[in-house]
Amino acid sequence: MYPRISDLTRDLFGFELPIPLHSFGLLVALAIVAAAALAKRELDRMYAAGEVGPVRLPVTDAKGRSRVELASPSALVWTMATLAGVFGVIGSKLFHIIDYWDEFVANPARLLFSASGLTFYGGLICAGAAILYYAHKRGIKLGRLMDATAPGLILAYGIGRIGCYLSGDGDWGVCSSLANKPSWIPGFLWSETFPRAYVGMDPVTFNAQVRGEVCTLANPTGVYPTMLYEFAVCAALAGVLWLLRKHPFRAGWLFSLYAVFTGAERFAIEFIRVNPEVAFGLSQSQLISVALMLAGLVGLALLTRRVTAPPTARPAMAATA
Repeated sequence: MYPRISDLTRDLFGFELPIPLHSFGLLVALAIVAAAALAKRELDRMYAAGEVGPVRLPVTDAKGRSRVELASPSALVWTMATLAGVFGVIGSKLFHIIDYWDEFVANPARLLFSASGLTFYGGLICAGAAILYYAHKRGIKLGRLMDATAPGLILAYGIGRIGCYLSGDGDWGVCSSLANKPSWIPGFLWSETFPRAYVGMDPVTFNAQVRGEVCTLANPTGVYPTMLYEFAVCAALAGVLWLLRKHPFRAGWLFSLYAVFTGAERFAIEFIRVNPEVAFGLSQSQLISVALMLAGLVGLALLTRRVTAPPTARPAMAATA
């Protein structure tokens, strides 16, 4: 594993970078950039097709005179990406503390200031609320904006999971044994030991000592690398959403499908991850997943209706004084 980029450069090139750049943080940054780039491209398409209106941007010309330009909402994407980064980290850390409250009480500083330990749904909820508020204030149609972000959101989650895999931050699965591995599955996809893990100990030991999950296998060889499973599934689902982005249905339909997809994926993977049960034998993430799936199904039921009057393609918008 490569919790720091210097670990990777040392193995590949024989030298260590003097900058303490963590692989998890780098992958999270790449995830935000990827999601923003896809959302920007889709908002530009929607704007050209007349599906979303312009936003007003204050600009100053070479002579210092102020004026307002009308532009595609994509001009605000990087501001929204910044909001996603800030509120996403805050929400992720907050929900992780709630999820592992006993661990937090035992050692608040370790959980609070650790670079690991981020819960995706906390980030999604807090970042989503901040972005929707900002977009509403700028006059962007929220349903269309949510549709534009759907493919990038699920892809970004998958990319973030690669960061978890490289860092070995404890967000892995339950114990596994190569003795039980089907012959057609590569060993690294079945059982991983996470050498140099960010948490500083063997994953089976970490599960038992920190998470209270005692392995029931006689001879465990590691844990399931669930991050790789999630990346593969999320990349495939992002492709499906991207192919369906020009759907003829009402605004919000694609995001409703995203909610079903992401809820189902997370609900299923939780059965082989180590997370405390909250209610009904389910983890906090599974309960939120159920809520997401139900909300998505309701959205699909209400929005799977063709738009009666398709918007007219918009000509190039000129600046207005």
